[in-house]
Amino acid sequence: MGSRRAYRSDLSDARWALIEPTLTAWRAARRGPGTVMRVHDLREIVNAILYVCRTGIAWEYLPHDFPPCKTVYDYYAKWEADGTTETLHDLLRDQVRVAKGRAAAPTAAIIDSQSVKTSCNVSESSQGIDAGKKIKGRKRHIATDVLGLLLAVIVTAASVQDSAGGQQVLDHLAAAHPTVSAAWVDGGYNNTVIRHGAQRGIRVEVVKRPSAKGFHVLPRRWVVERSLGWLMQHRRLARDYEALPQRSRTMVHWAMTNIMSRTLTGESTQTWRNDPPKADILA
Repeated sequence: MGSRRAYRSDLSDARWALIEPTLTAWRAARRGPGTVMRVHDLREIVNAILYVCRTGIAWEYLPHDFPPCKTVYDYYAKWEADGTTETLHDLLRDQVRVAKGRAAAPTAAIIDSQSVKTSCNVSESSQGIDAGKKIKGRKRHIATDVLGLLLAVIVTAASVQDSAGGQQVLDHLAAAHPTVSAAWVDGGYNNTVIRHGAQRGIRVEVVKRPSAKGFHVLPRRWVVERSLGWLMQHRRLARDYEALPQRSRTMVHWAMTNIMSRTLTGESTQTWRNDPPKADILA
């Protein structure tokens, strides 16, 4: 980070220590033109990505004390393409589960979806209209474990029905997390999802809303709804700005990486609603 002033989204030494070995090994394994001269600090690259994720700014508006925006985005895209981002995310998820007294491999999941509006740079072919929520954009289909940690995320057009997206999520769970044997969903997922889950060895149970009016905390389902709330603390995810669905999926992984690294180090997740220190007000 050098002599620049720290941003609130920057990695602390403890958080950087969690992911530094993986990124250092990634850089050491790279060969070919342009890989001999190591110009940019990997920690600063990650700081820049987290700055974009947390603040929601465009890549081109990165502050000048970060590496060039095109360089940062190039790392972002490369780490997405070769699976490095997801590897980092999964590594931290396993560590959080163990720290919480659970086995690294999950056995249950909760599935839900979230429709968000898109920006003007997203092509019409990768977005649609969620008629129920009256949103034109994309939809994030996610599965979490019982702690609310991300197990799977699929990004589709918002017009894709929950049941169709849920089947894709179940396919991912069966392939990436074969220990998962149970999943909970809401009433928006029909019997097709239940049958599809059975074919994948996953028992899918619908958690129905109570008939009584008013707000109710739904068993099991509140966990995934809280996770969606965690994601929305990252302004880059309040609207889908990514031109490619896979880039959008990667931004979700970075948001969860940010959250889990803070969980492991005991650092609170900063919000943008904290009152400024009195000294700053007087100044």
